[in-house]
Amino acid sequence: MTWKSLAPYGLLAAVAVAFDQWIKFLVETELFMHDQINVLPFLALYRTYNTGVAFSMFSSIGDKGLILLSLAVVAFVLYLAFRTGPGQILARVGFALIIGGAIGNLIDRTVYGHVIDYILFHTPVWSFAIFNLADAFITVGAGLVLLDEFFSWRRMKSAPPSSD
Repeated sequence: MTWKSLAPYGLLAAVAVAFDQWIKFLVETELFMHDQINVLPFLALYRTYNTGVAFSMFSSIGDKGLILLSLAVVAFVLYLAFRTGPGQILARVGFALIIGGAIGNLIDRTVYGHVIDYILFHTPVWSFAIFNLADAFITVGAGLVLLDEFFSWRRMKSAPPSSD
């Protein structure tokens, strides 16, 4: 993979970061803390802060530890992205979304000392963890990488054996 072939994916990651940060700015300036605004019967906006990672895990390692962990994840995902082949478009898009989401949350953690979360899926008897757009980018990106791996596996499995 060359830097030139990475440009569209770098642009996608940058757009993901910008959109995530813009939405978080709107949430911070327009949505009261812990005030639930129902958008749909199962979806609400609910501003809160997360001092850990998913489901507040690892909050005990502190901001600096989480910043280092986030940087390590971004570096590892970049390493994986560089190893993808030109035909692995889904994986490359997935890696770009993962990197964009991770950087969006890294900016929050660096600037505020926490991540701004605001999306709440719920029913009258159950609610999912509150998350943000960056988390959604990371999740969708991981799904795309897995989907690409599955398609690659299926292609290899159905390919006729080579005669050496």
